[in-house]
Amino acid sequence: MHRLHRFLPFLQWPRPDRTLLRSEALAGLTVGLMVIPQGVAYAALAGMPLVTGIYASMLPALVAVLFSASTRLSVGPTALSCLLVGTSLAGLAEPGSAQWVQLAVWLALLSGLLQAMLGGLRFGWLLNLVSAPVLMAFTQAAAVLIMGSQLPSLLGWQGAWPGWGQALPVHWPSLAFGVVSVALLVGVRRWKPAFPSVLVIVLGSAGLSQWLGFADAGGAVVGPLPQGLPALYWPTLPQADVLSQLILPTLVITLVSFLETASSAKVDSERAGKRWNQDQDLIGQGLGKIASGLCGSFATSSSFSRSALNLYAGARTGWATVASVLVVMVALLWLTPVLRHVPQPVLAAIVLVAVVGLIKPREFIRLWRISRTEAAIAAATFAVTLLAAPRLYWGVLVGVLMALSQFLYQRLHPRIIEVGQHPDGSLRDRHLWQLPPLAPHLYALRMDAALDFATASAWERAVVEHLSLHPDTRHVCLFAQPINRIDATGVEVFMKVAAQLQRQRITLHVSGMKLPVETALRQADALPSGSGLVLYRTDAEALNAMSLLREWPDDIAGSAI
Repeated sequence: MHRLHRFLPFLQWPRPDRTLLRSEALAGLTVGLMVIPQGVAYAALAGMPLVTGIYASMLPALVAVLFSASTRLSVGPTALSCLLVGTSLAGLAEPGSAQWVQLAVWLALLSGLLQAMLGGLRFGWLLNLVSAPVLMAFTQAAAVLIMGSQLPSLLGWQGAWPGWGQALPVHWPSLAFGVVSVALLVGVRRWKPAFPSVLVIVLGSAGLSQWLGFADAGGAVVGPLPQGLPALYWPTLPQADVLSQLILPTLVITLVSFLETASSAKVDSERAGKRWNQDQDLIGQGLGKIASGLCGSFATSSSFSRSALNLYAGARTGWATVASVLVVMVALLWLTPVLRHVPQPVLAAIVLVAVVGLIKPREFIRLWRISRTEAAIAAATFAVTLLAAPRLYWGVLVGVLMALSQFLYQRLHPRIIEVGQHPDGSLRDRHLWQLPPLAPHLYALRMDAALDFATASAWERAVVEHLSLHPDTRHVCLFAQPINRIDATGVEVFMKVAAQLQRQRITLHVSGMKLPVETALRQADALPSGSGLVLYRTDAEALNAMSLLREWPDDIAGSAI
């Protein structure tokens, strides 16, 4: 049964009763009323036919929640994923054309297959390659680009930029619709977050647009949308050179879209008091993308704002998503004619208000206070993302490579300090705190890292350099409590250093060695007894022994240890 639940997690959903259905239906109605206009707006951001945004809010959302561990997430179109789709396909086809749709479907299918495969193989840990500063910077840069792409529609600009010093060709009714929509969306969100303000504003603007003859006056509107459920879409295989250009966008969409999911899923898991199953969510998100592609739509993801609204509205299980899908289905079957008169500036306002909260300049200041290196990486990610537009994936790749380079540098340069005993009894950096040595002719050191191929040479170099500068050293004490792991290189270097110390008649003391490290060294016969090597179980025991060196500084290797 446990194996069956892993492949079909929806079997663990509670059987709905009247009370549960009432709360789930209310939450589903709230989210469904929000996702309909958002889906249309985000489809425009992706360069897709507007109705595909509604398609992406139905079957993909249902499939994702059925096979995910986090059942209260709202899956569907998101601003960031749609921007990645739109920018990735720029130059490969005309937005909204049949070829554009086909390539967008391939992005959804490829990224979905990759996510499902990673989840099935339990490789969800690979997504940790993107650090929080890199994701923060990329998200903010993407938000700036999204806002920039929506300003022409929002403000009613028509035609090309005329140049500096010349008036912009503004369509004033469009400007009025856009500005008023932004003001209403922001105001209602602060007044009552659960109120379906997006839908009310969309419907109200549609009625006002038709009454005023907005389209006849030159205003851009949504236009007619096809009614009925989506048909099965099976794309033809593109040419090899075109398919090769989708590889990097597929990797970035796979990565970024799931990091969007992670931000919501972690909150959901914490509130539910359970561990987040990232591999199962990878499978669910991947299958949702595949379902979206087979509907002729684009790659989906989890929306943080809609997921938060779902929780706020009282959703407790995946039945809330089932209810929201039914709401979207009813709208698709019978209510799409209402949307044809919606002004495009209103859709732009919906997108802009949704992403403006992602721009947080103070995060860079806070990051600078924590780590200037990571702040520089974030700044580089932000700049490259903006400069490389529309190829946004270069921003992620540059940020990931810089973060990994910093990680490798830190691993290759571990913190190794000579320790002394602080007045409070702790062992601290002797030179930083100006502490006396633990005993005469003693080099007591601590390495805050694993003893492996990346750090072994640094540890060896620290010991050798100290001995060359202090030839009167008779004892070396390694406080090994922070060393959690040792590999073959670490064992070899440990034996080499121990042998060198033995030839120089220097006693090696090791304190607090952990069991995995000790086991590996004993299996290599690197801890022979009676060879100038002394082991201590605790630092307190080692410190007591070091105190004896003040009385018998020559040798305590033969003492009762």
